[in-house]
Parts: sequence; structure tokens; C-alpha cells
Amino acid sequence: MAQKKAHEVDRWLTRPDAAAVIVLVYGPDRGLVSERAKKFALATGLPLDDPFTVIKLDGSETDKQEGRLGDEVRTVPMFADKRLVWVRNAGNSVSFVAEVKALLDEPPKDCLVLIEGGDLKKTAPLRGAVERSGAGMALPCYADGGRDLDGLIEEVMSSAGLRLSTDARQLLKASLGGDRMASRSELEKLALYCHGNTEVLAEDIEAVIGDVAASPADEAVDAVLTGQMERFDRFYARHISSGSPAFLLLSAALRQVHLLLLLRGQVENEGKSASAAIASARPPVFFARKAAVEASLSKWSLDRLHQAAARLQAGILKSRQNQALSDAISRQTLLALAVEARRAR
Repeated sequence: MAQKKAHEVDRWLTRPDAAAVIVLVYGPDRGLVSERAKKFALATGLPLDDPFTVIKLDGSETDKQEGRLGDEVRTVPMFADKRLVWVRNAGNSVSFVAEVKALLDEPPKDCLVLIEGGDLKKTAPLRGAVERSGAGMALPCYADGGRDLDGLIEEVMSSAGLRLSTDARQLLKASLGGDRMASRSELEKLALYCHGNTEVLAEDIEAVIGDVAASPADEAVDAVLTGQMERFDRFYARHISSGSPAFLLLSAALRQVHLLLLLRGQVENEGKSASAAIASARPPVFFARKAAVEASLSKWSLDRLHQAAARLQAGILKSRQNQALSDAISRQTLLALAVEARRAR
């Protein structure tokens, strides 16, 4: 199948397979999706600032203008041997997926297609089409784990001629990881702050690094499940402004509700305390979110969590059936849960 595992992606990007003419970069870490898409674009050797050779489209354009993707791909290159059509914020509309499938069935010889997608599940038609084709390649991008963070930290710090104390490295890793772009930005800010020094200390981390381990989506979900409506509005706006589709928040909220169901079951059926249940969670709950998870557990019973899961599943289905209203449906669904959480005791 035309796909790579998460840990294989960076190695593949150093020497992309020439047979892959349609490359899908997708996942919940939007910063990492953007960074890896740019790596592939650079690997083509094409001038990224040439609008005749590198065509950049937004998913909203390809959704509204049926046939736009195919027209751009089939255009004969005038100033280079090949062209690159780069689609950002790609949707999963029926028309767009159909165009991608048509291109995979008859791959272009003088054009590459680069698609940036969101958090696509295994059953997503776009992901499935690319993975099943010999002319495509699907590259997943998930939030950085410990080894990935070590590599990113080493890359940025070593290029600035800096080393980290043990305490500083541990504190830094605990503060990063939710979004690759945000993590890199924080590291570059730290390197600038420490310019002229040779070692980064823990107090340097505390002085300049914000807690970016929790993404705007995580913050928005925590606000919903603890009934903090004003806080939800703030992080919802930040999520949308980053270019991420609103329905991804529904998926993130559903995952969190499933976690709460598991933890609440341990509290009600096994007699565990909320803190003990959270401490035993696997994968572990990030320490900066533990307070929000514990607050959520105090507000939601098992019955109400099952109802919340059903409401979120219905919202996800409606948002996919009515893509023009996806943002409104997503926000209304989440606000309704936030109101319910606020009323709970």
C-alpha cells in the first residue's frame, strides 16, 4: 500500500519515490503537516516562488470550483519540465475525492500534486484513495513523541550553538509537543533569548517558553467539558484562524469523552479517586491538562457522558453531510455541551 508509518515519513522525504506523483500529507498536527509538505515541495527542486510552476490552491477553491484541480494538473508546463499543484486545507468532499481518484487512475507525467489534509481516519475516502494507488503516497503526521521532540530540540539548539542542562531539557520537553510549528517557533525564540551563551538553563525555559504542549483544539475541548464558554470561544477562534476545519474539534471532543468514559467507569465502578484514575491512564494525560480532566470528571456522570458521545457523533455526521454548514454545526454542538457542563454540579 502507498503509505508510510509515522516514524518512516522523514526518511522518505529525504528521497521521495519518483513513482509518487500525488502525495497526501495529513494528520492532527497541523504544524507538522505544513512543515513536511514544505519539505516535499523543496525536494522537487522547483522554484516555490514561481506562480507559473508552483500552483497553490486552498481546499475551499477546489470544493467550490469542481474540476479546478484536474484543470490545473493537466495544464502543460511552459517554463519548467514539471509543475507542482499544492492544495492546502484539503477537504473530503465527494467532488474533490473524485478528481483525485481520476488523477490516480491516469497519473500526470509532467505534474506533481501535493495535498495537505487534516486528521483523516482510515475510512476517509481521500486517504483510502491515495493509499490504494501505486501513483500516490500518504504521509501521516501525529503529535511529536519524546524521540521526535529530542530530535527537534537538538536540531534547533545545535544550529544555534547551544546545549541544554538536564533540567532544562526535561522542562522543555514537558512544555512542547502539541503542534510542530508552535514548538519550532518556541525553540527559535529560546535560541534567540540565549544568544551569546553556550548553555540553556531551566530558568531560561521558564522565562521565555509558553506551554505549547496543549494545542488550541485541546484547550477548546477542555473548555467545553468544564463549561468555560468564554474560554471556548477564544480557543475556537484560534483553532479556526490557524486554518484548521471546525469539525476536527468534534473529533477531538469525542476522543476526550471516550477517555472520560473510561476514567469515570473506574471512579464509579472500581472506587478509584479521580486523581488515581487519571494517573493510571494510558497513554498518560499530559500534566498541564490533568486539572481540566479532573474538573471534567467531577461534572460528567457515565450516563451524561454517553449522551455527550451520541451528540458528538451526530454532530460529526451532520457536519459531513452538510459541508457548507460544517463550521456552524460544529460550533453549535460544542456550545451545547459547554452549556450542559456549566449547569452541572
